[in-house]
Amino acid sequence: MFVRELRLRDFRSWRDIDLTLRPEPTIFVGRNGFGKTNLLEAVYYLANLRSHRVSSDGPLVRSGSSAATVLGTVENTGRELTVQVQINAEGANKATVNGSPSRRARDVLGILRAVMFAPEDLLLVRGDPSDRRRFVDELVAQRGPRWAAARSDYDRVLRQRSALLKTAGAALRRGGSDADSVISTLDVWDGQLADLGGQVTAARIDVLRDLAPHVTASYASIAPHSRPATLAYRAAAGPEVTSPAEGTASAAGIAEILLARLGELRSKEIDRGVSLVGPHRDDIDIVLGDDVAKGFASHGESWSLALALRLGSVELVRAEGVEPVIMLDDVFAELDVQRRAQLVAFTESAEQLLITAAVPDDIPTSIAGRRVSVGVVEDNGGRHSVVLDDVQASEATGNVSASEATGSVSASEATGQTTAGEGTG
Repeated sequence: MFVRELRLRDFRSWRDIDLTLRPEPTIFVGRNGFGKTNLLEAVYYLANLRSHRVSSDGPLVRSGSSAATVLGTVENTGRELTVQVQINAEGANKATVNGSPSRRARDVLGILRAVMFAPEDLLLVRGDPSDRRRFVDELVAQRGPRWAAARSDYDRVLRQRSALLKTAGAALRRGGSDADSVISTLDVWDGQLADLGGQVTAARIDVLRDLAPHVTASYASIAPHSRPATLAYRAAAGPEVTSPAEGTASAAGIAEILLARLGELRSKEIDRGVSLVGPHRDDIDIVLGDDVAKGFASHGESWSLALALRLGSVELVRAEGVEPVIMLDDVFAELDVQRRAQLVAFTESAEQLLITAAVPDDIPTSIAGRRVSVGVVEDNGGRHSVVLDDVQASEATGNVSASEATGSVSASEATGQTTAGEGTG
């Protein structure tokens, strides 16, 4: 699988760009803040319908614009699909496949499978539970739109139930018909939350069960002298919720557990005005030996675990019969020599590898491929990112010849247009 064409309009720092890509390594080189990562973020968005850096879509729309457009033509075993997503600053996003409108934007999930390695990956080990939930939910969503639909519906029900909990206390104190109405409405929301929560939790546990052996093997190859790494699902509803090691998760069985726990905690939830159990409160334990890695693993062990999670994700997708697009966002600068070598060896078989680097020397010499120089210009439309031609790249890097120093391609080769300044962004 690879992205043959990437077209952006008003996405982040890119006003307008058309990139032709090939099934090979492509390295985007430029100073920090010039827009390299935004290109990888756009590809990531097509695969996940979310950014890997921010939780909302608003920052993805270029300042002064009402919407951003991301288009990608994806080739997979001879089949070609063109996916376009319009990201609106306000209102629902829109998507098309081969020019035909999709009923919902999430219907395009699964067309592109991609795995991103980024410095933020350290948060998967050291960050909050929300970081780990997000990681697993993205793996679930890439399996197809119906999985994303369950999570979207769960979030909607959770918001509505939480709003009711915030007003329930006063209604119960008043008593009478108000209290009866609140109890009756909560019963309905409890049932919906438990049902959807069971589906979301079961899907997560199934993905973790499939992912865990790949992560264990990847970590063992990165840190052969360390203790084994394993994954475990920790549910706020209690240990009786099935873990990946205990077999296939039952959505209906988990829903029953959630419904019972919601009943037990109802008075406490009304007092606090929040929903205390459900997949929005769960966590994924990354375990090293017998200890949970967060707060215990060293910096080196944490990086090895983060890298193993991403390597395991690639192997998970490969096991499903797909070769994902692999993206490395300035990660070589964060890794030591051993981990760099491990990552290089692992990505050698990638059909398409997209890499960013602020310093060209950070890229191991064993990685061949095309290099594209990224810069910024200022005009009446403001400051925006551009692909530099050889002369511009030479001036930006201070080298005599950009083609000799960075191997950068010309703007016309990268974009298929005449010059970098003619609307390519």
